[in-house]
Amino acid sequence: MRTPSPRLSWVSSGLFWRTFFLLATLIAISMAAWVASFRVIEQTPRANQIAAQVISVVTITRAALTHSAPDLRRELLFDLASNEGVRIYPLEDTDEVEPPINNSMMQAIQEHIRAGLGAETRFARNVNDVAGFWVSFAISDDEYWLMLDRDRIEGTSGIQWASWGAVTLLLSLLGALFISGLINQPLARLATAAKAVANGRHITPLPEKGPAEIRETNRSFNHMVEDLERVESDRALVLAGISHDLRTPLARMQLEVELAGLPDDARKGMQSDLEQMDAIIGQFLDYAKPTDNKTFEHIDLSGLLRQGLHEIERLSDVKITASIADDITIAGNPIEIKRVLNNLVENARRYGKKDPALPVQLELRCQADGDKVMLEFGDHGNGVPDEEITRLLRPFTRMDQARGQANGAGLGLAIVDRIIKRHGGRLLLSNRDSGGLIIRIALPPPKSK
Repeated sequence: MRTPSPRLSWVSSGLFWRTFFLLATLIAISMAAWVASFRVIEQTPRANQIAAQVISVVTITRAALTHSAPDLRRELLFDLASNEGVRIYPLEDTDEVEPPINNSMMQAIQEHIRAGLGAETRFARNVNDVAGFWVSFAISDDEYWLMLDRDRIEGTSGIQWASWGAVTLLLSLLGALFISGLINQPLARLATAAKAVANGRHITPLPEKGPAEIRETNRSFNHMVEDLERVESDRALVLAGISHDLRTPLARMQLEVELAGLPDDARKGMQSDLEQMDAIIGQFLDYAKPTDNKTFEHIDLSGLLRQGLHEIERLSDVKITASIADDITIAGNPIEIKRVLNNLVENARRYGKKDPALPVQLELRCQADGDKVMLEFGDHGNGVPDEEITRLLRPFTRMDQARGQANGAGLGLAIVDRIIKRHGGRLLLSNRDSGGLIIRIALPPPKSK
């Protein structure tokens, strides 16, 4: 069976988003600091450059107008307007003037221009509702306005900076998204494989490539999985030997007891002890036996439960009511699912009676609930103290004080929990409001082929 694909689980993981937001925050702060630093550092040289250009234009224009013939000035002004974007207007006291934007850049430009053209130089953003960069100059006793296109002075606008910053930030965030995935995907793959191993599923080896740390981690994990599979294989072999070596003498002892001519009470007592020993050995083997998920198949759970229900109804000390929905299917091992039902019934027979002289009252329900199959099994016994419920699923645990004295190894519910986990499900225990213990089992539906 192949390792389950992590799909986009690494995208939804907390570590992925933590890495992404950390990178995004660092990128945003770095960009803001860079833009602020650039504009501060660039301001003085740019102000000097713009002021020098304006001074040059004003000086050249004033010289051209001063030394040109009066009949050629109109043509000169036309050439300046059409070719250089420079317009000359007479300065009138009635002009409606809007001052320039009051920022550090514009103030620096004005200071440099006044230093070159004179302190009486005036500036405007709009003159008579005509937008531009307006600079005053004088020829003899006459004053004029020289207007330049505003773009030549103001340079890059805030909207342009914002647009460039947004595009750069978007590209940076996409890069952060890619880097976060690149960092977290190997971890997500490792977590998915570890979960599969914990559930007893076979996996394909993790790729031993990439950065040295990832290669070493995946190599160590692959070696661990190989060791675990070897241990599982050895354990299966040992368990087979234990089953044969222990049960053969027990069978011989049972035969000897039958032929020994002992009194009935002594013979029945010895037979009961031998049967109990055989049952305990069987519990040990069931708990330790590995499950091969390759043997899983589509199971008609409804039919399997109804078949088990007929067998349970034959027991004289059990009264059971059942509600089993039709056409409920799961993927699993039918023998182990039947063992779950048998263990639950046996556990209830031992511990679920309020009066040992009366039959145990059981309830069984099975139905589909969204994307999972729910199985509920309850009794009407004395229940379990709430603080002790979690202990019931531990191996070799019996709540004798709470649920009555009984013989056993304390593996019944531990075996059930182990089987359910092998099938990708969950088991929950709780006390019933009306008395007794209720066991809820959630199993996944079979995957489509």
